[in-house]
Amino acid sequence: MLLFGDHRWRGETGKRYRFSIALTRADLPRDGGIYVFVRRRFVFFLEPLYVGKAHGLVARLVGHEKWGRAYWYYGATERHVMVVPTETERRRIEEDLVRGLKPRMNLQMVPTSATDAPKDPTLRKKWNWRRAWFGTHIFAGR
Repeated sequence: MLLFGDHRWRGETGKRYRFSIALTRADLPRDGGIYVFVRRRFVFFLEPLYVGKAHGLVARLVGHEKWGRAYWYYGATERHVMVVPTETERRRIEEDLVRGLKPRMNLQMVPTSATDAPKDPTLRKKWNWRRAWFGTHIFAGR
């Protein structure tokens, strides 16, 4: 599907994660996973507004406390979801995506400076390697 099929989001480590687009409640999986609130502009340009994780995606996304703000203030149009079976994987993927995408509604995990390392040991190892190889200039700015 061209407009409402799958979409890939890239994390800070460069890894791409494949999300399916859920427009209705019936499209939401019952399993745990990662979700992204997205604003679609001019059909093809997508802006991530919020990244989160949930033990059960249907239970979390129906009546989510940040969806109203994302919809009314920032113009969110859809939710992208990805099923991830374990909590440790969900935590790692969420941190990687928040640090890479820097959504405007996520404030706690977004890096504040070039020396702000990830909390997850796997991400921190990749971050240290990239920092040593490429320098701190790739992490600067929002």
